[in-house]
Amino acid sequence: MNSYDPLSPAALAEPGACWTPLLRDAPVHFYERFDPPFYTLSRHADVKAALLDIATFSSEFGQGPRFTPPGGMLSDPPEHTRFRRIVQRAFKPTSIEALRPRAMRAARELLDAVQGNELELHDDLACPLPVIIIAEMLGVPPAERDQFKRWSDASVEAMGMPDPTPLAKELEALRDYLFRAVVGHRTSPRGGDLIDQLVEASELGDGLTDAQVVGVVSQLLVGGNETTTSLITNSIWRVLERPELWATLRANPALVPAALEESLRFDPPVLGLFRSTTRDVALHGVTIPRGAKVMLSYAAANRDPRVFTEPDRFRLDRPRSEASEHLAFGLGIHFCLGAALARLEAETAVRALLERFPDLSLAGPGERITPFFLWGRRRLPLRIGAG
Repeated sequence: MNSYDPLSPAALAEPGACWTPLLRDAPVHFYERFDPPFYTLSRHADVKAALLDIATFSSEFGQGPRFTPPGGMLSDPPEHTRFRRIVQRAFKPTSIEALRPRAMRAARELLDAVQGNELELHDDLACPLPVIIIAEMLGVPPAERDQFKRWSDASVEAMGMPDPTPLAKELEALRDYLFRAVVGHRTSPRGGDLIDQLVEASELGDGLTDAQVVGVVSQLLVGGNETTTSLITNSIWRVLERPELWATLRANPALVPAALEESLRFDPPVLGLFRSTTRDVALHGVTIPRGAKVMLSYAAANRDPRVFTEPDRFRLDRPRSEASEHLAFGLGIHFCLGAALARLEAETAVRALLERFPDLSLAGPGERITPFFLWGRRRLPLRIGAG
């Protein structure tokens, strides 16, 4: 199975086609053509065990394919515990649920602005909706949202590049903006937004420096919109590929959460994240050396036939016992902090589409986003009305 190449045109176009041979023939795969080279774990049991074994599979040097300095929640305990305790105050279930009316209002306003008989799902709804919400949570003025999104896209793209130098100016501009925002919040608090909460925590003894606050906000910015955008585009793409599924949702909107969970399983927006080994690991006849980068493939694990029946079929009636086993948001202490927010935003987006444009069809396959370990549509044209 040495032919597996996550950067090949075929894998980039449809990574799902790669998982069966990887799961069957190469549960530990070594890829040499990236700098640095990395291993991939694909089986559900192995990925799950690695996510829970933080002593061996460390986040200390980043969760992307390149080695990066520890920082914020991309670290191991006790640092990770401290940062997460501070940030998760804004992501309590009651706080997230309170955002539902705002998210639905924003989704309806975005769809009301659509003109003509075609909808570009990414640009018209899936991208701006989570940007609006996370920007408001961070206290970003509406006039600066578009620039904020461009910086977020640059941050995501840089994570997957062997050499992110071409994006250095964009990344530096984001850091400068956030430093100015942090200083501004220290001198003039803006009413309890997330940056205010981080600044307040640092002043009450949690000891966060301005650089650390900027690092956490950067992580929330990236995690707070790109993956949710992909969840929306992926889910609509798959149900419209089989129009009977859209008809089922139209007849029974209560199935929207089930459709989203199946989308997370079938097309996880994050195909996998990376860890660094703290010791040699022997697994399936392969020794992964200490200090290696290892991709934990959520997408492959989510298609493991040892766990999921008909793993390569998108089903709205997947048993709940199976649906709950997907690893799209990770597991353990690094479980995605924004999982509940992503689900809420995606649900409001799909429900708004069903309400506003019940007769939708695909107008083309669109295009995928760039980073090889992320998966979503950067373009997805939809036809409004009988197709």
